[in-house]
Amino acid sequence: MTTARELMSADVVCARSSDTVLQAARTMAETGVGALPICGEDGKLKGMLTDRDIVVKVVAQRNDPIGVMAGELAEGVPFVVQAGDDVTEVLTAMAEHRVRRIPVLEDKKLVGIIAQADVARALGHDSSGRVVEAVSED
Repeated sequence: MTTARELMSADVVCARSSDTVLQAARTMAETGVGALPICGEDGKLKGMLTDRDIVVKVVAQRNDPIGVMAGELAEGVPFVVQAGDDVTEVLTAMAEHRVRRIPVLEDKKLVGIIAQADVARALGHDSSGRVVEAVSED
């Protein structure tokens, strides 16, 4: 049985709720990722911030990325999986909730993130293709 822990990237970096969007964007650029989990000052997962969020909710609205905090863009609690969840639960959650990346928790703490690329590397094209198809449906 393959678990979420085996699929996830464990070197996940968080944006703090109190970080400016500019700081979060720089972190994305430095780490080469298109999404960052947003963690509160208590270290708990508060949401996800994507490069698309920055473009649509900040840049396109002509807001100052220094004046907008990452936490302001966290909308609700993100869908998550647990580190011990079976791969089928992970794939089902990603497809059902139509997300390309899903945070992995253990004891309520963020321990990693699973992206479509992680699924493709670990499980091959059939599994990743099904997730991509489900996420992309209208």
